[in-house]
Amino acid sequence: MKAIIQRVTKASVTVGEEQVSSISRGLCVLLGISVEDTQKDADYMVRKILNLRLFEDENGRAWSRSVMDKELEVLSVSQFTLQCILKGNKPDFHSAMPAELAQPFYNNILEQLREAYKPELIKDGQFGAIMQVLIQNDGPVTIQLESPAGPTDPKLLSKQEKQQQRKEKTRSKGPSESSREKAALRSKADPSASSGAEGDVSSEREP
Repeated sequence: MKAIIQRVTKASVTVGEEQVSSISRGLCVLLGISVEDTQKDADYMVRKILNLRLFEDENGRAWSRSVMDKELEVLSVSQFTLQCILKGNKPDFHSAMPAELAQPFYNNILEQLREAYKPELIKDGQFGAIMQVLIQNDGPVTIQLESPAGPTDPKLLSKQEKQQQRKEKTRSKGPSESSREKAALRSKADPSASSGAEGDVSSEREP
């Protein structure tokens, strides 16, 4: 999951000629959901949105207070284009979660934000609509976030597994490890075998 979080003096969403949502000072969050996202990704984003210290304290010290500390507003806007992958100069959105799955997933994130904070201070755009989003960035302050979920792409996982196997094979070919393994095998096979220096195979030879 990806998010662009902006500290704003005001922000609003308009669909057609109608303004559907607006906030004064607070955060405007553009949120892009991928096909691989799970509840863990949602939990991470909710926690970060509400706890990022992007505001000053009562003494004017910067980066000291979160949106919850200051009791400010949050405007969340679904933004599937954050999951864009460029093919040449053409954007491709296959990594974005399909709308029929993304809408309930996104609504769940909104509910989590409202449950963790004050529901009246969490505002929303209009999912799936062509929106005009007015953002008056304060600072400017813009934070890019990506949930730290592990890779689930089968090709990537297979590549990582092969790399790990190569590392293990390389380590197993080391002279000290190989000689220790041989000595251990001799000891198990013949307790009376020579216990000389590692790598000594004279006990394995016929007289």
